[in-house]
Amino acid sequence: MQRRTLGGALDVSAIGYGAMVLVHGMYGANDDERSVGTLRHAIDAGATFLDSSDAYGPDGHNERLIGQAIAGRRDEVQVATKWGITFTPGAPANRVEANYDNEIWMDARPERARAAAEASLRHLGVEAIDLWYPHFPDPGVPIEETVGAMAELVAEGKVRHLGLSNVTPEQVRAAHATHPIAAVQTEYSLWNRAPERELLPLLRELGIGLVAWGPLGTGFLAGSADEIGEDFRVNVPRFKPDALATNRERFAPLRAFAAEQAIAPAQLALAWLLHQGDDVVPIPGTRTPAHLDENVAAAQVALGADELAEIERLAPDGLAAGPALL
Repeated sequence: MQRRTLGGALDVSAIGYGAMVLVHGMYGANDDERSVGTLRHAIDAGATFLDSSDAYGPDGHNERLIGQAIAGRRDEVQVATKWGITFTPGAPANRVEANYDNEIWMDARPERARAAAEASLRHLGVEAIDLWYPHFPDPGVPIEETVGAMAELVAEGKVRHLGLSNVTPEQVRAAHATHPIAAVQTEYSLWNRAPERELLPLLRELGIGLVAWGPLGTGFLAGSADEIGEDFRVNVPRFKPDALATNRERFAPLRAFAAEQAIAPAQLALAWLLHQGDDVVPIPGTRTPAHLDENVAAAQVALGADELAEIERLAPDGLAAGPALL
């Protein structure tokens, strides 16, 4: 697996692994033994940059799965996790403005940072978190205050690098002025190219890496959205029946182009992201080793100028029907 550097400091695999898919019910039923096996397969395949959150499952369940998978292999992996989401609506938490049917509440007050970090450390079974993000900006707390409290954990060696997730360019500037930010995690793919407008140019100005969540359009670009079951995507506008039908039609030529290149649609989408710059690191998630191997192989797909131009023609910014999540 190729390597990339986030923020000029954190060395990670060029393709990481987003562990949200392992949450039971997120994409259907799952079990712990299978999940730990998938995580270990990811490490074996070279996708050593593992992304989690303390909100993925009760009592840090997702982080605990990662802890089991990396036991005895800590030096092989780079562990990122997030904090701040609360499942108790109302004050002191604040509702995040997002285009989900379900509500998201954040409590990223500075006084909560230490307990959140120490809980994640216990769940993961590590002495330091490689990359730590607030899951969303807390609408009721200036981002500088949240990051300032997080920086104390860096000074103590419990966190190695700070990141931001789902933020605006203005929030990036404010946070980075408080403490160096290594990476910003945001939705970025051929399904959502909005970061190219303002966010990505700013990150490059400041020397901050971009970690792309949803690099396969929450499964759409991988073809897993042909039938939507009772998973979390029922809460997402672009997966509503009318929008989904439109998107299948609009993206059909892109899937056909992938077939012409003799690669899977997911590989085309991931390879395109990797070609956007060596400061972009996608973190696709999957529950099956076969799909994981397919994703990892995308790092070996070379796209020339003609292929990139054709992808640009087939999937320009704004192609997807329905609003993005943020």
